[in-house]
Amino acid sequence: MTETDLLVIGAGPAGCSAAIYAVRAGVKTIIAGGAMPGGQLLQTNDLENYAGFVNPVGGFELMDNMHKQCKRLGVQITSDEIVKIEGEKPPFILTASSGEQYRAFAVIIAAGATARWLGVKGEEKLKGRGVSACATCDGFFFKGKEVIVVGGGNTAFEDALFLAQFCPKVTLVHRREGFRADAVTVEKAKNTPNISMLLNCVVEEVLGDESVKGALVRNVQTKDCVQVPCSGIFVAVGAVPQTAWLKDSPVNREPSGLIKVDARQSTNIEGIFAAGDCTEEQFRQAIVAAGTGARAGISAAAFVNLHR
Repeated sequence: MTETDLLVIGAGPAGCSAAIYAVRAGVKTIIAGGAMPGGQLLQTNDLENYAGFVNPVGGFELMDNMHKQCKRLGVQITSDEIVKIEGEKPPFILTASSGEQYRAFAVIIAAGATARWLGVKGEEKLKGRGVSACATCDGFFFKGKEVIVVGGGNTAFEDALFLAQFCPKVTLVHRREGFRADAVTVEKAKNTPNISMLLNCVVEEVLGDESVKGALVRNVQTKDCVQVPCSGIFVAVGAVPQTAWLKDSPVNREPSGLIKVDARQSTNIEGIFAAGDCTEEQFRQAIVAAGTGARAGISAAAFVNLHR
């Protein structure tokens, strides 16, 4: 069993920021980052709104720098995926999917979130065969082909702009007329000639047998349905907190799965903190996650230094 002052679960912006603040406060810190440490940011091609970068920075580059910074400061990063936490007071016992166990005086849960799917007919069958939740991961395979992006937030618009670079036609399907995305990003998409929009519309069914051939799209106002031919459908309709593994723990969660925290990022269990997208409903941005991670790191370090 590995012992540490603080175990951080997740190696995205929240987890890394938390670890940086904690280790600099003299707290021995380990990050259990899972098989793909870096979170959803690894799927982002260019970030223009992360403060401190004159030019857009790639999500992979940003996370790689954060991981290197953590290691330089003395944080240990492992690929363990934590699946169980035991204890209602310090020290806590945490078990990874590999069977590896940790004993930690404090814990920060920064497990992030995963893509939310549409839940429509044909989607599950054609995942990986035209249905994707990562344009930057899979977009290359659709060069020269027509695609659909579903959603109205920043991720949807960024995906549409990315795909428009090599797809002759990108159709953005959104259930409302208004968008959650930044006005600048929306304007870019509107000014991109090969991006079109179907507003007040939802995807009713993914069409195709062995691969995606199109989508059945329904207008939510008129109820009319049309078939939109395409070879790929990229889903960008939000995320689900990665907290299902906490179902048997005493950590309080919202019905949506979000972890309840106070202004110090403390949960209802003394010594367990949470930060990032697994606590955030509205402002799922890298810089916000990093900020909440910093709060959690400061709070956890103070807790460890006061009580150990």
